[in-house]
Amino acid sequence: MTSFSQLWRTTTVRLTAIFVLIFVAFSVLLLAVISYQSSIQIQRQQAADIDREIRQITKIDDRQGFRASIIAVERLSRQPGPGIYFIGDPTGQLIVGNVSSLPPEVLTDPGSYTFNYDRPRPADPDAVDAADPPPPQGNAMVRSVLLPSGLHLVVGRDVYERRGFTAIILQSFLFGAGGIVLLSIIAGLVNARRVLVRIDAINMTANKIMSGNMSERIPITQRNDEFDGLATSLNAMLDRIEQLMQGLKEVTDNVAHDLKTPLTRLRNQAESALRESADEDARRMALETTISESDKLIRTFNALLMIARAEAGAPSGAFADVDVSAIAADVAELYAPVAEEEGMELRSEVAPGIRLRANRELIGQALVNLVDNAIKYHKGCDGRPGIITVTARQVGGRVLIEVADNGPGIPAEDRARVIERFVRLEQSRTEPGSGLGLSLVAAVARLHKGEFRLEDNAPGVRAVIDLPGSAG
Repeated sequence: MTSFSQLWRTTTVRLTAIFVLIFVAFSVLLLAVISYQSSIQIQRQQAADIDREIRQITKIDDRQGFRASIIAVERLSRQPGPGIYFIGDPTGQLIVGNVSSLPPEVLTDPGSYTFNYDRPRPADPDAVDAADPPPPQGNAMVRSVLLPSGLHLVVGRDVYERRGFTAIILQSFLFGAGGIVLLSIIAGLVNARRVLVRIDAINMTANKIMSGNMSERIPITQRNDEFDGLATSLNAMLDRIEQLMQGLKEVTDNVAHDLKTPLTRLRNQAESALRESADEDARRMALETTISESDKLIRTFNALLMIARAEAGAPSGAFADVDVSAIAADVAELYAPVAEEEGMELRSEVAPGIRLRANRELIGQALVNLVDNAIKYHKGCDGRPGIITVTARQVGGRVLIEVADNGPGIPAEDRARVIERFVRLEQSRTEPGSGLGLSLVAAVARLHKGEFRLEDNAPGVRAVIDLPGSAG
């Protein structure tokens, strides 16, 4: 069971809390602005209504006399609503209106005022119940003027309802903000719980893998969310690690197998040379054999080091703009006599001017390995003369370096396996070699962001190094 402290430590809950605070702060500011603008707008509307009514009554008083203005004020004061009306004689005594008393300064000094007043009861006696509480005190916004007839006119509005409107807005906001905060907290906790469940699944898988179960994988749901994307990437990484671990095991086994025999021969030759019965010629032969076997071991280790260097990635300074055409032509020229001694023909079909940003040494070594393998293992069969073709060409944005022969070829099911380290299809191992040549070629191709593949040459095999034009 996930505790609240664990949930609070999650990024999801913290971000949710931050977003809630930002939203509430923004809502408060927005609502305050709306409330203020609404109140100001209502106040302006009320002031405009007051001015309009004062102009109308003043015009009536000027044109029709004080009796007409008194009748107009009496009619307005009987209408329901927030209107406040008062008309008094020159001494300030009430003639008609719906308020009985006003602050003295309102009558003595015409202008705009705001004050509290006692609201009158309804004019209809039948609507008044003695048990009813008195009306609440009102708040008036009025304007007083002196009419042409000498009467005092006061017109205003009760702003109590306007303040009630603001209170309603504030109350609604408080309820809404409280609901938003509560729902946001619940949503944050639920989301954090779901996140923790997915993360716990990843941690459990990692712990099982660390305990030695390399076949464990992170479960993937059907939601196709970011966690599924992460799990897919991690599972692919784990698959690659498992493949590398399996490859390391196979390499270790192959190294032990391939090096055990030459090391045993070295020991036997050295032991034979140390025998008292051994003559000078036997000792010399033992030393020569030791040197030869040592050279083979050194070549094997050099090949392993070069593969490791290629797979680790060469430093940026090791790449330069190289002439691939020149490299392929030089290798073909170098191995033409070797092929001729083996009764084979080496042909060069190199397009001129192919340039590539690459490591010259590794590209040359990869091509040498392919030509050497073709001469060593792919001699002509069925009486056909052996032909090896070295090709370099550019197709679109790709650079293709190929070595093809017309020998017996490689079975389709073995073409992927033969690229692995220490794999040799010639089980008797009568031919010299360590089974690392094609592994080095594949590593060089990967270093240059390309690929190495073996194809059917019908007959024979075609080894293709496929590199992007901007490799490196």
